[in-house]
Amino acid sequence: MHGGFVRGCVSSILCVALAVVAWTSVAAHDIVRLPPGNHRRFLEVGGRRRSCIVHVPPRPAAGDPGGPLPVVLALHGAAMNGWLMQWFTGLDRLADRAGFIVVYPDGTGRGPFLVWNAGQFPGNVWRRRPDDVAFLMAVLDDLASVAPVDAARTYACGFSNGAMMCYRLAAERSDRIAAIAPVAGTIAVRHAAPARPVPVIHFHGTLDRFVPYTKGRPGLGKRWTDRIDDVPESIARWVRLAGCEPTPVADVLADGTRDGLPVTRRRHEGCDGQAEVVLVTIDGGGHTWPGRRPPVWFIGKSTLAVAANDLMWEFFSRHPLR
Repeated sequence: MHGGFVRGCVSSILCVALAVVAWTSVAAHDIVRLPPGNHRRFLEVGGRRRSCIVHVPPRPAAGDPGGPLPVVLALHGAAMNGWLMQWFTGLDRLADRAGFIVVYPDGTGRGPFLVWNAGQFPGNVWRRRPDDVAFLMAVLDDLASVAPVDAARTYACGFSNGAMMCYRLAAERSDRIAAIAPVAGTIAVRHAAPARPVPVIHFHGTLDRFVPYTKGRPGLGKRWTDRIDDVPESIARWVRLAGCEPTPVADVLADGTRDGLPVTRRRHEGCDGQAEVVLVTIDGGGHTWPGRRPPVWFIGKSTLAVAANDLMWEFFSRHPLR
């Protein structure tokens, strides 16, 4: 009798222990965490099936093991997609080294030729396009469900039409986007009233034929680009919005001896909320990503003496969401 009682107790304890282990395993399994590498994610937003590529670094940032990771949204240009942006910018290498997640969302359109609803498209086309701000917020929400992300260190960079989308994000969702880095794209929204001053580092070539540095210069799609802000107008507008000093502090990043393209940085300081507005000008540069070789000749020259990736990450690191 006593032996049966003991065996029953042992059996019960074992069952309870097994049950606890099983429950713990299921609970841990339910908390999905994306492993290092590239992952294609799909979302249903506004009745459309949308997608993005998420690149997770092999290790977190130095000194922050197991902690939440910064996130950089990398927005492609018109007639591109997320995969092309991943290849075009080479941001994965920096993400792996610095320890942040980089996300390459896809715009909308046909095949690989996608665009963002960043503001003033020709005619009223932009009014019929999806709410890409809502989509990008959904991307961030989805990412937070599968990765340890730092909400205070969420940034956006973009190329051309994607750069314009960065400005729209900063104008409408300054509560979630800590800082932006537009490359070869200007402000395309008519009204911008961010709830807080958003730090900006803007890169642009003076011989950009797709999004001209100043209005009146020869360029493709001139009838459209003349309707949006050019580079000086975009910077002046953001300087006013951020309450910065109107006169910038300038320094030379490259004198042009390496590739014939001098690079100058102009920093507007004294902004509200510890923000900054920085313009990096590539004299003679085209519609390119600084630090990367142009994939085709007709988009113009690119400086290799200065890397947009390195400069923007240094800028982002100094400007978490406050």
